[in-house]
Amino acid sequence: MVVEQGLPVSSSQPDGQPMPRHPLRRPIRLFRAALVIVACLCAGAAFAQGKSAVRTIVAFGDSTTAPREVDGQPLVVYADVLRKDLPGKGVDARVINAGVPGNTTDDARKRFQHDVLAKNPDLVVVQFGANDSAIDVWRNPPATAPRVDIDRYEANLRGFVAELRRHGARVILMTPDPFRWTDKLKSLYGKPPYDPNDPDGFNLLLKKYAEVVRRVAREEKVPLVDTYAAFGEYGRGEKQSVDDLLLDGMHPNDRGHRMVAELLLAEIVKTIEGPER
Repeated sequence: MVVEQGLPVSSSQPDGQPMPRHPLRRPIRLFRAALVIVACLCAGAAFAQGKSAVRTIVAFGDSTTAPREVDGQPLVVYADVLRKDLPGKGVDARVINAGVPGNTTDDARKRFQHDVLAKNPDLVVVQFGANDSAIDVWRNPPATAPRVDIDRYEANLRGFVAELRRHGARVILMTPDPFRWTDKLKSLYGKPPYDPNDPDGFNLLLKKYAEVVRRVAREEKVPLVDTYAAFGEYGRGEKQSVDDLLLDGMHPNDRGHRMVAELLLAEIVKTIEGPER
């Protein structure tokens, strides 16, 4: 017997058999359970979307990427410009500057896990070559070969691309910017095989390493920002010179970094919004 409002109510039929369950009770319970599951799934999806809305972008390179000071004041490098301008392009991003002065791709491999992969990046901009291609003729005795030979340089770049893909990150490759002679650079590097009388003489090997970056990007089907070509094109303009974009014959100045950033901004938006490569 069950009691409802103080009155005895039989829970069995007159013949003593249990009362049948209400035919809609079980479907209602199932419907309520389904609502709970759907609500949980929707909440999880919303959380995932919120989490992935802020993308992590790592600028991985050498001194042309790294933070720098000029006359005691920080130079606005391209990573700084990306950090400031990407939200205006609809990309909410955490931009990490992982540039280290003097680095070759061999050096970069040693810190790749800690400085790049450990950050769980969504996208990595890779730019090396200035140090890899350098022949240190200023040494005693003078070096006769680049710091990293061109085949190993290529293998290192391909290794970065492959490893980043395995970790689900997208990649943009950048060529190094071209160099121009200054008095200081001539005193250090103005010896064979470099030709200090040729305005392009310091790019003897650098231009070949830039071509390697183009080939790797093409064959690996990853986006390319061709800084070397862009600076060169600018220098061919009327009353313009590559020197206008350089701080010291090697590193981009404010204008140079702004040019690099503008090229990257367009490519980053396309790369993030486009299909997986």
